Amino acid sequence: MKNSKLRMGIVGGGLDGFIGAIHIRAAMMEGKIDLVCGCFSIDPEISIQSGRFYLVPDNRIYKTYHEMFEKEALLPENERMQFVVVVTPNHVHYEPAAMALDRGYDVVIDKPITFSLDEAKSLCDKVEQSGRTLALTHVYSGYPAVKEAKVRIARGDIGTVRRIFVEYPQGWLAERIEVLGGNNAGWRTNPKQSGKGGCVGDIGTHAWHLAEYITGLKVTELCAELKSFVPGRTIDDDAAALLHFDSGATGTLQATQIAVGEENNLKIRIYGEKCGLEWSQIEPNTLYVKWPDRPMEIVRIGKGYPYLSDFTKWNIRTPGGHPEGFIEAFANIYRNFAYTVEALAAGETPPAEYTDFPTVYDGLRGMQFIETMVASGYCNDKKWVKWID
Repeated sequence: MKNSKLRMGIVGGGLDGFIGAIHIRAAMMEGKIDLVCGCFSIDPEISIQSGRFYLVPDNRIYKTYHEMFEKEALLPENERMQFVVVVTPNHVHYEPAAMALDRGYDVVIDKPITFSLDEAKSLCDKVEQSGRTLALTHVYSGYPAVKEAKVRIARGDIGTVRRIFVEYPQGWLAERIEVLGGNNAGWRTNPKQSGKGGCVGDIGTHAWHLAEYITGLKVTELCAELKSFVPGRTIDDDAAALLHFDSGATGTLQATQIAVGEENNLKIRIYGEKCGLEWSQIEPNTLYVKWPDRPMEIVRIGKGYPYLSDFTKWNIRTPGGHPEGFIEAFANIYRNFAYTVEALAAGETPPAEYTDFPTVYDGLRGMQFIETMVASGYCNDKKWVKWID
């Protein structure tokens, strides 16, 4: 693998947000990526302040992403950006990602992938037509313990999967803080910016993706309820669903942003014929294996532990007892994306460890999940709804 760094441009990620800083830190963690340019905000002053904070030269801090694409193309090939990160509110995901693909850039984009299902389909077409690589930052798939659970299920350790419980409770929207301003609640609770799904799009998609990623199964139909508990809020802040998977397994999904006192308590339990697995984001370095005929097994994550799969070890940075956290999980996506882009550019076939990150197809299924949840969740008789294509 070559020693030069990939040059990253970014759309969004200004100092007035929070997730952009996570992306930038994660991207640069491995020393394989440099931030060389960006349009960090719709507000030119914030864009300039943010770019200077990240030590981007003034002449490569742009007022609009249109200007960024135009001026970067004029630079020598060995200087201009090589891929684009999109970390904006949902309604501004599609255009910069589409422009990047049309111009031959690879893309990393925050979830959900687009504002609408039609946009997701169009972006999927562009990825296929361009041959470029797109990574979607479903961050929880980047945790080593999650990857260990995936490996164990794939090799048959728990037998046929029968039942899945996945939940993601938060409490930060238990009051109508969006009217106060100065926080990320404004656009996340505005259907004109977030899309059809509020809670279901913001964190429900994480819960759904975690269930499909770990098990390798696909949801085929669901029966949902969406609700807005906070008076005056025009989009869901609570979601629940019964799930049917393509293997015959069943599941229950709960996502809520009005669970007072909860932070980001994502948890999944998967039960097969032989045993069950449990993982919680709040205790990320522990995977519980529950047996019917012996004490519960506690699988700890750490570099050098011989009982872990090679697939898991590839995504571990620290010795046991040092948590592999949120930014590290993001960094696994960026690192694998970077290795994949470099391998493809060299005409090589990247190994499975490199290509282990969510793609445009996960993004498409995520938008289908939101559409299906909305179709079922606001139906008065709560009918089962087939997966929307």
